[in-house]
Amino acid sequence: MRAGPSQEDIRRHNLGALLRHVHLGGPISRAELTSKMGLNRSTIMALTSDLTAAGLVREELPRETGRAGRPSLVVRPESSRVYVFAFDVGPDRLAAARVGLGGAILDRRETARRRGPFDLDELAGTLAGFARQMRRKTRADTVCVGAAAAVSGGVRKDDGVIMFGPNLGAKVVPFGEELGRRLGLGLPVSVGNDANLAALAEHSRGVAVGVRDLIYLHGDVGIGGGIITGGHLLGGHDGYGGEVGHMVVNPGGQPCGCGSRGCLEAEVGERALLEAAGRAAARGESRAAARDGLPEPGDGTRRQGRDAVRAVVDAADRGDIVAQEALKRVGGWLGLGVANLVNIFNPEMVIFGGMLREVYLGSAAQVRSRLATHAMGPQRERLRLRTSALADDATLVGAAELAFAHVLADPLEVLARVTG
Repeated sequence: MRAGPSQEDIRRHNLGALLRHVHLGGPISRAELTSKMGLNRSTIMALTSDLTAAGLVREELPRETGRAGRPSLVVRPESSRVYVFAFDVGPDRLAAARVGLGGAILDRRETARRRGPFDLDELAGTLAGFARQMRRKTRADTVCVGAAAAVSGGVRKDDGVIMFGPNLGAKVVPFGEELGRRLGLGLPVSVGNDANLAALAEHSRGVAVGVRDLIYLHGDVGIGGGIITGGHLLGGHDGYGGEVGHMVVNPGGQPCGCGSRGCLEAEVGERALLEAAGRAAARGESRAAARDGLPEPGDGTRRQGRDAVRAVVDAADRGDIVAQEALKRVGGWLGLGVANLVNIFNPEMVIFGGMLREVYLGSAAQVRSRLATHAMGPQRERLRLRTSALADDATLVGAAELAFAHVLADPLEVLARVTG
């Protein structure tokens, strides 16, 4: 027979659960914790005392109570003392942030990334340099308890190796291991797919708080997806779940970087929109320019990245017929992809993030029309379509949550390890 949990196991679980309430929900009174966790007041007092002694939380009198009698102490996260480093590696940018317990972004750095091959030394060196700059600005009593990175590619869950990232120019790259070595903090660097982590961020801190079944669609050069079912991320056997960008929506359509044709990414991604709007460089020119370290060819209208997508949406808003038709075309394929996902997963909410925020806002009519035609009635009846509340910070916030996961699982053990 399997033995039941020990008292220490129960204590560890309760410490993590209490810290999670404070981390995700912000300042909360002991009385509220007693109600939410279903524990008695003396147990809550003991748990908060342990976390306070460890420097993870602090307790204060409430500013105003409005009630007679002795006020319940308020438990707050020690955001300025306990922090993680969060990193984001996208096709066009490198970003790093120091994020305090409770989710506050305390400091950040960002730079543009030139598209082309994945230069591990350069990228890890740049991000580690950002982290050192931010760390030099911290007080002596602060402690870093974790680090994690969001990357635009498929990440093997066992070791954080980027196994494929065609839009990053990456294939089988031990990114987390190298970044951890460069950071020199004695901490492992967790690595996750950017769309998966953004889905977790929206679920925990964004537009989908309280939503247990959702699909997050992230657009940059390509299209990624994060799927949460029953409150849990659908990761897949090896960690590659959610690659909805490579769902075929148009057999025999545009060629995709994965080697197939007509993938959602190929019909909806940045290149598809810019080509339909007459604003993309000829196929092959961008790859050659990146390989040779040259600027993009063409005139000023042939930009790339988020700014180029926004320019098409802005032009459509101003009455540009070509831009409007481009958004209609892309929106139609996006709506078909969403309809397929809705039929399979029956989500409560679909969230559009990255460049898809702009694309959806410019083509909502086409997306909804395809849903009305191709999604089954019961699945779409209570479906909500939303744009990301965290915007460009979604992937960084998700990386921070991944870094904090170890602390929330066993607060005192992790803190003892990093401070010992």
